[in-house]
Amino acid sequence: MEKLVSMWSKDQALPENYIFPLEKRPGKFTVPPCNTIPVVDLSKALDHNRSDLIQQILKAGREFGFFQVINHGVPEKLVIDTMDVFKEFFEMPAEDKASLYSDVPGKSCKLSTSNDNYLREEIHLWRDNLRHPCHPLEECIQDWPEKPTRYREVVGAYTTEAKKLGSAILELISEGLGLDSDYFRDKLTESFVLSVNYYPPCPDPSLTLGLSKHCDPDLITILLQGDVSGLQVLKDGEWIVVEPLPNAFVINVGYVLQIISNNKLKSAEHRAVTNSKNARMSAAVFLNPASDCIVEPAKALTDAWNPPIYKAFQYKEFITSYLSMPDNRELVLERYKRD
Repeated sequence: MEKLVSMWSKDQALPENYIFPLEKRPGKFTVPPCNTIPVVDLSKALDHNRSDLIQQILKAGREFGFFQVINHGVPEKLVIDTMDVFKEFFEMPAEDKASLYSDVPGKSCKLSTSNDNYLREEIHLWRDNLRHPCHPLEECIQDWPEKPTRYREVVGAYTTEAKKLGSAILELISEGLGLDSDYFRDKLTESFVLSVNYYPPCPDPSLTLGLSKHCDPDLITILLQGDVSGLQVLKDGEWIVVEPLPNAFVINVGYVLQIISNNKLKSAEHRAVTNSKNARMSAAVFLNPASDCIVEPAKALTDAWNPPIYKAFQYKEFITSYLSMPDNRELVLERYKRD
């Protein structure tokens, strides 16, 4: 527990093992917000603008690798309650969180700091993290935090709504790609995981990171930002800020969706920066395939003129490769490209 950044970070200089190499640290320059980040109004899925909406999503997935969604159907009160519960969790006394803490991989529901490979890291991330599976809910919920007392009720309702949202977005994407509407059901989205990040105020945000540059190894990520900015996405070689919008979610295209779409959609590299004044919190839900699911470019999207770019593989093999390359995850796709 004493390793948690939130336990020791107040009124202390930045430790050496949190200072990133010069080429990886964010520096002191200000990254401007981007006014062209796609914002998708999902209420259009119900009317005659559905085809326009689908094309908007595909364009965003092709050019940016991410977009924000509004009018998504998740009740605003539930979103607010969920972020309040997460805040309550991270602000609880140490003794109320101690049973969940672990700095080694493998625990289903765990509170940790930096990354899963903390004990092997030379440089740590400026974040604490709560992570647990969410499906099947009735089984997973038994391992979730018992405090705050409303955690299981509120977060259970929230993740159920988030899964519905993810399924609706994937259905729109499958329709746009020309796949069956249920293409992404069953094993391709069997695993559903929540990851809540807490970034305490940092004494020198120019030297460290909350999350290093990476792409997500899933189908899509549904990210709830809160009201403090910190998400940055790499676009055309430049970092841009994804400013939080009221009652909106950020949707990231993951590597698995890039592979299935045969590069028609692209995953975007992104990172999380810190700030010196305010704690920041974000909650991501990841839609992943089952570990034994075979992942490959959709056969309907390939032919003699558009051959598959990637080989078929089991997802557990892919995620093992991804986790084994913490400093070079942008190279993981190269392992699975066809010769």
